[in-house]
Amino acid sequence: MREILNYKFLDNTVESYLYVIGTIILALIIKRFVSRYLAGLLYRLVIKAGKKFNKDAFCDLVIAPLEVFLMVLVTIVAFDKLTYPADWNFSIYKIKFSDLIEGVAKATIICVFIWLCLRIIDFIAVVLEERANITKSQTDNQLIVFFKDFFKVSLVIIGGLLLLRFTFNQDIGNLLTGLSIVGAAIALATRESLENLIASFIIFFDKPFVTGDTVKVHNFTGTVEKIGLRSTRIRTVDKTYISVPNKQMVDSIVDNISLRTQRKAELRLELRLSVTTEELRQLMSGIKQILKHPNVLKSAVHFADTGKNANVIVIEYFSGMQLTDDEFNELKDNVNFSIMELIEQAGTDFATLNIDALISANKPKE
Repeated sequence: MREILNYKFLDNTVESYLYVIGTIILALIIKRFVSRYLAGLLYRLVIKAGKKFNKDAFCDLVIAPLEVFLMVLVTIVAFDKLTYPADWNFSIYKIKFSDLIEGVAKATIICVFIWLCLRIIDFIAVVLEERANITKSQTDNQLIVFFKDFFKVSLVIIGGLLLLRFTFNQDIGNLLTGLSIVGAAIALATRESLENLIASFIIFFDKPFVTGDTVKVHNFTGTVEKIGLRSTRIRTVDKTYISVPNKQMVDSIVDNISLRTQRKAELRLELRLSVTTEELRQLMSGIKQILKHPNVLKSAVHFADTGKNANVIVIEYFSGMQLTDDEFNELKDNVNFSIMELIEQAGTDFATLNIDALISANKPKE
């Protein structure tokens, strides 16, 4: 039996291979328990910090990458106990096969570790979102989404630098110095993207609108669903989903409908020139009585203009923001129908274009 264990294969004994295989199998068996134990420790640490959240949600986010990280780490450490076979000491494109294997192992550890950190960021965002949902303001919800994406991008960049340092043995300091000139050129080439990034910070700190606000920009009206690093996503009233660059959201005139204190309705009446002054006064008085509605906070009726074609009456009235869109439209319908009935009762008619006179005016002279 001892002779079999001492038998060498690829410069390693059978006993060494058995130790490595046994270690990996043991890691496969206990990885779930170890991961849950470590996740439980972290959970208790956060509970002591005074935060309350769902433990199952935390485990769902953390356990999977934690298991993979532990498994990869144990596998690499176990294989490190084996002697590298001399027969495998060849080069691929001037890179030794042993260095290639070592680089792949380091890259795997770094990638899995970054994955774990990304999940932790997601978990922290979930915790903060639960606390932010308690408050009425949407500003904190907006900041959480923004900085979650920001830290994720930063973490991926750090992961890339770690890969260059430990996998490709590049000096990060010299590399960053060398990339500074290239970075300046890239900054000029991606000037618009950088402007959008800076504009996103302006939006967050100046707060012209927040997530959930209804805004009007570039003839589009909709609800802001997300403010990202590059663009703002808006769900329009037509239920389409548009992305507006943050720079345009900062430079353009944005009408934040959600911040209106009142809602305005306007109606323009063009009546025949044959209507007498007394009839106009009675009609305007009747319209003012119609506008004495519980949901009308302020109103104005003006004899705005008279001319060749019509006498013009302009009606403006305002309602409170507590009305929904359907209620506001119903209010406008009631006011419009009441005014139409008033005009019909008064025997007044709307102005129409005299086609015969228009043809005569445009007919060429002989």
